[in-house]
Amino acid sequence: MKTMRWRWLTVLVAALALGACGEEKKSATATATTAAPAPAARQFAAGTTMAKLQKEKKITIGVKFDVPPFGFKNPNTGDVEGFDIDIAKAIADELGVTPKYIEALSDNRIQFLKDGTADLILSTMTINAERDQEIDFSEPYFIAKGRILVKNDSDIKGVADLAGKKVCTALGSTYEETLKKQAPKAKLTLVDSYSECLESIQNGSVDAVSTDDVILTGMIIQDDTLKLVGDVLTTEPYGAGIKQGDTEFKAFVDEVIAKFKSDGRWAASYKKWIGQYTKEDQKPPTMTLKEALALSK
Repeated sequence: MKTMRWRWLTVLVAALALGACGEEKKSATATATTAAPAPAARQFAAGTTMAKLQKEKKITIGVKFDVPPFGFKNPNTGDVEGFDIDIAKAIADELGVTPKYIEALSDNRIQFLKDGTADLILSTMTINAERDQEIDFSEPYFIAKGRILVKNDSDIKGVADLAGKKVCTALGSTYEETLKKQAPKAKLTLVDSYSECLESIQNGSVDAVSTDDVILTGMIIQDDTLKLVGDVLTTEPYGAGIKQGDTEFKAFVDEVIAKFKSDGRWAASYKKWIGQYTKEDQKPPTMTLKEALALSK
């Protein structure tokens, strides 16, 4: 399975003209290979997470290693790249520290924050009320839409056609519940990572994949025998995951994300990683955290 996952990631990143990319085991880590960070431009009060990270001179951020265009690891360079990574770098730069990336799958992201494995999560994580009981979220930084991916010759036209069909999604994702509600007769295949879903639809062991449209677009870029079908299933506002109760760190992350949205970096990152392939124009989201949480209540 790992061989197949390397293969599809290599093809995809070649299509993105960024070199090959790949995945490592869940415990794998990658430290950014950028130049040494400049001294921190800001000082923070003793005892805050920001001061602690500055003292340690690094921040550990949980990201995806196999989900272009948001987070994927390039085996040629060891770098992790993508839209989420651009935001991660902005936060690290504001602190004046080096980002260290660890792979955060849908099923372990929250635990990583709770047990201190990660200081921050930027891993295509949808803000919802259930997760908000365990962790805190930043203000939304991206709005995705839930869709269905099938082969071009599939007879599946939308969610109503999933009854009796095998549908793949990631363990711990919001789509576990979405599919149980909207397609209760579908046969769910739950896997650790979306690269496994891609392999499954390519080899015919599942009939469809359901997740966020931008993740599915990454699959279509590297395999033009696949397509999106049906109406939008859900609205998926992404937020950075923060350890519950760390209000000062949340305020800091929100401030950095707001600057990233307003100074042109969001638009440039969107165009580089997403817009040039979807051919869609988007502006930074204006949805608030309160509004995002209300969507899931």
